[in-house]
Amino acid sequence: MASLLKASSNVFLSEKLPFLSRSKTRQGVVPKKVTFRSAPVALSLSTSTGTVEHDPISNSPDIAIPIMVNGCTGKMGKSVIQAADSAGLHVVPVSFDAEKNSGQTVELCGKKILVHGPSDRERILASVFQEYPNLIVVDYTVPAAVNDNAELYGKVGVPFVMGTTGGDRDQLYKTVEESKVYAVISPQMGKQVVAFLAAMEIMAEQFPGAFSGYSLQVMESHQAGKLDTSGTAKAIISCFQKLGVSFDMDQIQMIRDPKQQVEMVGVPEEHLSGHAFHLYHLTSPDQTVSFEFQHNVCGRSIYAEGTVDAVLFLAKKVQLFIFLLPV
Repeated sequence: MASLLKASSNVFLSEKLPFLSRSKTRQGVVPKKVTFRSAPVALSLSTSTGTVEHDPISNSPDIAIPIMVNGCTGKMGKSVIQAADSAGLHVVPVSFDAEKNSGQTVELCGKKILVHGPSDRERILASVFQEYPNLIVVDYTVPAAVNDNAELYGKVGVPFVMGTTGGDRDQLYKTVEESKVYAVISPQMGKQVVAFLAAMEIMAEQFPGAFSGYSLQVMESHQAGKLDTSGTAKAIISCFQKLGVSFDMDQIQMIRDPKQQVEMVGVPEEHLSGHAFHLYHLTSPDQTVSFEFQHNVCGRSIYAEGTVDAVLFLAKKVQLFIFLLPV
């Protein structure tokens, strides 16, 4: 399946929209003495600037790319491990998580993964990276850990996929670009939702102000454990703002109460612990015209599978840039 991607000189982003480059130096500029271990160039995913076909070879089960899933005690982390194992990736038996989970062993897919707390992370990550030179880290921790984790990955020099939302995103971009690591940063790993966001960005760019004067209502419902506002909702709203709609992010209606989710939103009870329901309702100034956009996701498989695709894409780009470097 085609991935909506574009190479930049620094970071694969998908914040403003999934996979939108924020790098100042685009077009894949590569320093002459870049190596995978010491100064990799980060890249950027972009919905608004073309597509790169997903290489079927990258999905081959015998390509055992080593990945380290941080936040493996959480539901998303576990889902990624299962998807990675099914795709033939090699999940290393080490993970970082909150201090309260330090020392735990997570058993999944026949693997025993030892969980480490925040202390001594640099030494441990450097050791793992030395053992697995082609390592890619996947981060599904918590918003408060995003920036510290990114600084750590950059300092060690390991490429990473940041699936965790929240944190200081501008600082995150700056950290990655200054460290020159390869990274995929996205608040949305579901490829189909990414495609929808890409369409929204195209519409916003080609028809600016088309919805001037319209009012907007936004509702997003996620499992009670999701602490921050949906990054996907913010990305969609930014498109509506370009289309002329006046809307502040603090107007987003966040639904986290299970009773409301079932009765008001219509979330199936079996998916209360893992879902993403979004509704965007536009109304004309005279109330005679309305538009409604909706996307509902039950479960986590769409995100886990998309994360694996991000790992495969990132690994391929790392190797491609190494291959193209002058000798």
